Amino acid sequence: MLNNKTVNPRSWLAFELNVLRRLKFKSVAFPYTGDSTLATNLKRWNIRISSNDTAIWSWTNAIANIQNNSEKLSETHVKIALEDVYVPHFQLQNPALRKWFNETDSWWFDNLRSNIEKLDSPIAKAIALSIGMAVGDYLLSFDAETMELRQPLSSVFTRLWSNQLEPINNGQNNPCSNKTAYDFLAENYSDLMFLRLPQAHGMSFKDSLGKAAWREEWIRESDDFWEIVDTEQTGKLGSKIKSRTQYIKLTEDILRTASHIPNWAIAHVEDGFISTQDIVETINKIRKVDTIYTKDFSELTGVKAVMITA
Repeated sequence: MLNNKTVNPRSWLAFELNVLRRLKFKSVAFPYTGDSTLATNLKRWNIRISSNDTAIWSWTNAIANIQNNSEKLSETHVKIALEDVYVPHFQLQNPALRKWFNETDSWWFDNLRSNIEKLDSPIAKAIALSIGMAVGDYLLSFDAETMELRQPLSSVFTRLWSNQLEPINNGQNNPCSNKTAYDFLAENYSDLMFLRLPQAHGMSFKDSLGKAAWREEWIRESDDFWEIVDTEQTGKLGSKIKSRTQYIKLTEDILRTASHIPNWAIAHVEDGFISTQDIVETINKIRKVDTIYTKDFSELTGVKAVMITA
């Protein structure tokens, strides 16, 4: 997935939206949603969104922002979520939090996670979890020299809650799933597939997430699942890649799985390992490429953004 450390999200988003404005579609499928910002913007266009990701944190964000058309987190929900949130117990339910945070902050996240389970609707839980993830990202943005500038976590949670925008209601059902991309695409019949190709890497799923791995461990309440996830992903696009040939073969496999979807928009990061020509040739094995759009971010990021429509 895109690494937010190397890409300006605003610039990248503007490029993708500019391309998608040129296409005609009323529904779109995201097999690898990742961050839901692009899908949320398309929802503003009254596009029906079908969202999927194997990462629980991404699925949770999608439920809060894409599946949710009208529900907001109430003041009562916030009080429940933050009740006795700093009070330590006998032991942490999720000891993995200590890898990321100090003891006091670990108790805050541990209690928040437990309290959120008391909320009365799945969407309310997803919204609260999404805000909790934003609090964690906020905390991890500080280092030893700047830590004194941080605000109390409950205050950050409340501020993020109060600043939330109104839910986007596109008047449609926007399903969100937590499946393999292959299973999701095989069952989907949207007008358009938006496939953001995972960058080729030789890392585990956990390592590929970087600091975002804390979100997965917080929501799952442990860190004992990574090996299972890697095993489930073996032989699929997004797993460890050993060679350029393997990546191209996996890309072809997923495109063939999506061959029944009439239109494709495929986002690719050209970073020197897999070229745009490699992707174009792979797509052309299945259907004719229509247009190739590029945006050069190499001066700032060392990569070039590519969008291919077919």
